[in-house]
Amino acid sequence: MKVIIDASNVAHYGKGADENPLLKNILSSIESLKKLGYEPVIIADASLRHEIDDKEAFNKYINDGEFHQVPSGTTADHYILKLAEEDDAKILSNDVFREYFDEFQDINSRRIPFTLKNGEIDIGTSSKPKKIKNILQKITTETLSQFEKKNMDSYRIKKGKKISGIAIAKEAIDRITKSKKDGIEPKLEGLFMKIPLFEKVMNMVEDAEKTSDFIIFVLVHPKDYRDAVKYAGNIAVTVGDRLKLEHAPLVAVRNDLFTRPGSFELNIIYSDEVIEESLYNVNITINDHDYSFVKKNSRNIASTIAARLGTWKFPIVSVKPSMLMEKPGHYEVILEKGGND
Repeated sequence: MKVIIDASNVAHYGKGADENPLLKNILSSIESLKKLGYEPVIIADASLRHEIDDKEAFNKYINDGEFHQVPSGTTADHYILKLAEEDDAKILSNDVFREYFDEFQDINSRRIPFTLKNGEIDIGTSSKPKKIKNILQKITTETLSQFEKKNMDSYRIKKGKKISGIAIAKEAIDRITKSKKDGIEPKLEGLFMKIPLFEKVMNMVEDAEKTSDFIIFVLVHPKDYRDAVKYAGNIAVTVGDRLKLEHAPLVAVRNDLFTRPGSFELNIIYSDEVIEESLYNVNITINDHDYSFVKKNSRNIASTIAARLGTWKFPIVSVKPSMLMEKPGHYEVILEKGGND
């Protein structure tokens, strides 16, 4: 990872009132960061070359391209913050950049503080980035609302039962039995997300739709995904035998944003009701602060939407930042005709 060294701030650290900024501070910080595996990028304001204690050596670093000076007429603090944002880099500085809090929402999570002891620089740690609570769920909920406006039903209920292979099989048997007894269409009996549908399941989908009466999606927290996959085969056999089905149902395990660790949900769908693919793609425009987090989880959003709508294929979810959305939590969702994944 890149770490931008605020050269002026580092050079001025620990100097006496009548002393010049110290080049050795910058060199110590470079050495310390490299030892920690970081890639230092040294940025100095225009005045530092005239104030530093060893002007000749400092100017040589500038001329050789090892140190960088901000463009003339540019505020060094703003330049450093903008560069860190663009390169997703950290900043070594004891300057809190308070005057830029309104423009750059993640300063505390990017800034690495430091101290100097006996000529050695001690690198601190940055604060954990703040995230808007449940922003992925909020975006998904808004997206599903837009699908419903286009007359595509989605499942909204969020439950949760303690996870175990036996509990999953029993819940599936109870729901299917009740749906047959009451004549209830069990379309969209749950939600599923972040699917990497394991390869066997993906290959079995077409055959399952022709041979199985039901598709059972087991929805679990990501921490429980691997364990739940181990149950899948036994669940299919148990449900098929208990209900005396001609063909065992297909059981697929998927990660789920809304499911608590240690619990599960079921999405039970008649095989002939499964939609081949989403009819719309999803375009999300979001503030810079939340962009990276939402982009990283875009597949989770796509899989949740697919599960709620009862589709095998994910909608294409694109995420882009907007300078017009200045505050964390701001976003806009627009559906676009499409669906080819």
